Amino acid sequence: MTSPHNGFHTSMVNVRRPFLLLSIAVMLSLVGLALPALHGTDANTSDGDQSTSQAPPPSQPECTTVKDSLRPEGVLPKPGAMPSGSTMAKIYARGRLIAGVDQGKYLLGYRNPQTGQLEGADIDIVHKIAQAIFGDPNKVQFVVRDVADRARMIEQEQVDIVVNTFSATCVRQRTVEFSSAYYNATQRLLVPTGSDVKEVEQLAGEKLCTSKGSTTEATLRKLPVRLDVVTLPSIPDCVVALQQSKVAAVSSDDGILAGMAAQDPQTKVVGRSLANAYYGVGMSPEQPDLVRFVNKLLERDRADGSLAASARKWLGKELHPVPAIPPAAYRD
Repeated sequence: MTSPHNGFHTSMVNVRRPFLLLSIAVMLSLVGLALPALHGTDANTSDGDQSTSQAPPPSQPECTTVKDSLRPEGVLPKPGAMPSGSTMAKIYARGRLIAGVDQGKYLLGYRNPQTGQLEGADIDIVHKIAQAIFGDPNKVQFVVRDVADRARMIEQEQVDIVVNTFSATCVRQRTVEFSSAYYNATQRLLVPTGSDVKEVEQLAGEKLCTSKGSTTEATLRKLPVRLDVVTLPSIPDCVVALQQSKVAAVSSDDGILAGMAAQDPQTKVVGRSLANAYYGVGMSPEQPDLVRFVNKLLERDRADGSLAASARKWLGKELHPVPAIPPAAYRD
């Protein structure tokens, strides 16, 4: 599929999918189609957001510590004047930035069915990087893949960057170098608008749904509250269960829940943060100059308020408050 806005080839995707969630849920409710069975799972978790658990290779030591990012150097070069021999110069010579993204996370990374364009808080980050390299935010080739493929795209050199609710974890850092954080994702609750629930303690003895094998599941099972934690393959499945009154609440990252609430006005995001994860731009460890370049760009956008403005634009109607942009942390 070719984007009419930038002319570059992108993966073939269903442009209507993000806006179909609510209508599909209504259809399921009306015709009584069965959801996948609600069930508990072992407390094994993945290394990131809503991904299936994958244990590290046995030959590698246990990984527990997340590294900070690489410190930016010097001043940000002007668009079109990338340092000779740099990764950015190679991207400029190619004529486009290749970015791995999602198209199904409403408000974060989704395809607008009216325009056919990818939009959202994550997509804003991609456009900012393209603008910094080319002086044109639209010189981007978007590659849409499942979240499970995020690290693999970088390892196999299919993309320059991944911007897809990609949180830095110790296991991922074996093959991916992350930028400094551009968003602090907090685990919260989605409940019906008529619900009196404000905090997780009020759900004692109730069914609380999250995605199978996710880090959110592990967090819920460790809470000192008697919760009936049930799991389904994805958060949209959990939202359908909520709409059918099969569960009392859904738990996931606040940005993802904000997109669900925006699509279904009969739900709302509530509760304090149960856990947090920092989203960063994923890049190759073999390209530290690109990592430092992106970090310099993020420093500028923290300082001028544009990172915070983007988060408020996309998430402000559903999240109260929108999480503050995290400060940068560097290891060198």
